Amino acid sequence: MRARMIELSWSGLRVPAIAAELDCSQKTIRCWLHRFNRSGLQGLDDLGGQGRKRRITEEERSRIISLVKGVPPGRLRWEPVGELWAFDVSGPSEWTLDSLAAAARAGGIEMGCSQVRRILLAEGVRWRRTRSWTRSKDPDFVPKGHGSSASTPTRPTTRR
Repeated sequence: MRARMIELSWSGLRVPAIAAELDCSQKTIRCWLHRFNRSGLQGLDDLGGQGRKRRITEEERSRIISLVKGVPPGRLRWEPVGELWAFDVSGPSEWTLDSLAAAARAGGIEMGCSQVRRILLAEGVRWRRTRSWTRSKDPDFVPKGHGSSASTPTRPTTRR
């Protein structure tokens, strides 16, 4: 589009006509024409260094992503002998944004939950909250729900 601006200018069109042709503002046209006149073809390139600089490196970002792919330190596992154990009993059993941010800080990467969330979203990781209920194949398992608790009194059904 920038080269087209220069081409239309060289063909004799004025700035308002170029703006109408390319459907952009006259100020934009003037800016690019001035940059082209000052710097030639290099003037039409994007300037580097725009925007806020990253606070963490790519290596640190990769470490966060590898944390998510790993098993949380507090998750229980079966030993070959048949007993349950965890690497760190006091550690999280599920990864949450808070626990990932804490693990990153423990690894020397200063970041908060919101930054962890942005990294995961950028990687296409769908984040869901841990649910406090479960399903079971056990026929004796009674799920929580409306009126399923033994402590919930039931109303007697009497007809009058």
